Amino acid sequence: MIFEPIRSRLVLVTTPLLDADAEARMRAALSGGDVASVLIDPAGQDASAFQRFAERLVPAIQAAGAAAIVVDDSRVAGRSGADGLHLSGGDIEALGEAVSRYQPKLIVGGSGFTTRHEALEAGERMPDYLFFGRLDGDNEPEPHQKSLALAEWWAEIVEVPCILMGGSDVATLDVAASTGAEFVALSRAVFGEGADPAAVVAEANRTLDAVFERLSHAS
Repeated sequence: MIFEPIRSRLVLVTTPLLDADAEARMRAALSGGDVASVLIDPAGQDASAFQRFAERLVPAIQAAGAAAIVVDDSRVAGRSGADGLHLSGGDIEALGEAVSRYQPKLIVGGSGFTTRHEALEAGERMPDYLFFGRLDGDNEPEPHQKSLALAEWWAEIVEVPCILMGGSDVATLDVAASTGAEFVALSRAVFGEGADPAAVVAEANRTLDAVFERLSHAS
C-alpha cells in the first residue's frame, strides 16, 4: 500500500437502534472509547418520530465529544441542533447544493456513489466526506467487497476523507481499517440484538490501534 498510514477512527450508524432503548444504548456505546461521529438514520421513521429520536440522541452524542450527523433530513438536523447532514441518495447535484447551502455551519457528507466515476464527481463538490457502502449494508460479517475496493482506491488518491461501512462482526474490523480509510463505520455490530455497545466500541478501538501499529511498521 502506498498511502501514509493513519489511525482510522470509528463512526457509528444508528440504523438498527430501537427507539425504546436508543438513548441508553447510545450512551453505553459512547462510553466504550473514541467515536468520531454518529450518523442518525431515520430507518423508516416518519418525520415527527425521527425528530423526537434525533432530539434524544444529539445531546448525548455531543456530550461525548462526537459529531451528530442527521441522515436525509435538513429540517431535523437544524431543529435538533445536529452537527451535520448526510445525504444517502447518491445524488451528486443534491450533495453539491447541500455543500453550498450548509457548509461550514454543518458537516456535509454523502453516500450512494457506487462507481469510481460517481465518487470522483461527488468529491468535486467538496463534501466533508464520502461514505462507501449502504447505511444498512452490514448484513454480512465482513465488509462488502465493492465498498472495500472503493475505499482503498479513494484513500490512496483523494484528499476528501472517506467512511467505510464495516461488517456486522467487529472481528472483521481490521479488514476495513487496512484500506487506509480515515473512518470506519459500525452499526449492527454495536447496536444489533445481543450486542454490548460499550464492549464492542472498546474492542473496535483496540483493533484500530493494532492496525495502525501494524501498517506503520510495514511502511
